[in-house]
Amino acid sequence: MPATITGDRAARLKPHTLSGLPLFPLNTVLFPGGLLPLQIFEVRYLHMIGDCQRNNTMFGVVALVQGDEVQKPGADGTSAEIFQALGTLARIVNFTAPVPGLMQIQVLGCQRFRTLRHARQTGGLWVADVICLEPDPPIAIPDDLRSAADKLGSLIRLLQTRGVPSAEMPFAPPYELDDCAWVANRWSELLPLAAPLRQDLLAQESAVLRLELINDVLDKTDLPF
Repeated sequence: MPATITGDRAARLKPHTLSGLPLFPLNTVLFPGGLLPLQIFEVRYLHMIGDCQRNNTMFGVVALVQGDEVQKPGADGTSAEIFQALGTLARIVNFTAPVPGLMQIQVLGCQRFRTLRHARQTGGLWVADVICLEPDPPIAIPDDLRSAADKLGSLIRLLQTRGVPSAEMPFAPPYELDDCAWVANRWSELLPLAAPLRQDLLAQESAVLRLELINDVLDKTDLPF
């Protein structure tokens, strides 16, 4: 039986509802604790990111099921975007605007949410009322899954040995190599998984089971380190 970790990491965001959350449908899945770089040039998202940056608010990343990241007018003047109901809150951690009409940002995945209802505003921006889900509880790595954490630790050490600065690492410190959810989430981002599998992993309620599924993939993957 894996042990529950106590301390500061046990203090997580509680479930709550949000109204009018702006959404960013993408061809990717954002996991809690994950970093995602984005280039923003569409008017609907320039306004959204500008508002989030000024007001220190978050937006939601949801994975596209149908449609394109860049809006393409359809017969009715809108694009046919269909996206997953389960997504992740995104907080801007780096922001630059090198030229007018372009923003370069990096976001950190926060709490997962499920969409209750959504609507498209004038201009094409989606907004939704959502309920934020219970965060993964901090759970120590079971002995039979320890290899997944060890392999991730080896990757981190390899990147550090090569002189990769912390700001350019594929994930943000602290490196919680003793926590099931953190290890499973980072591998879910790094491994070449199909989008539906990534979404299934995000939706998995048990961090231990998520790590078990990832460990099965790792056992069949020839890692270059």
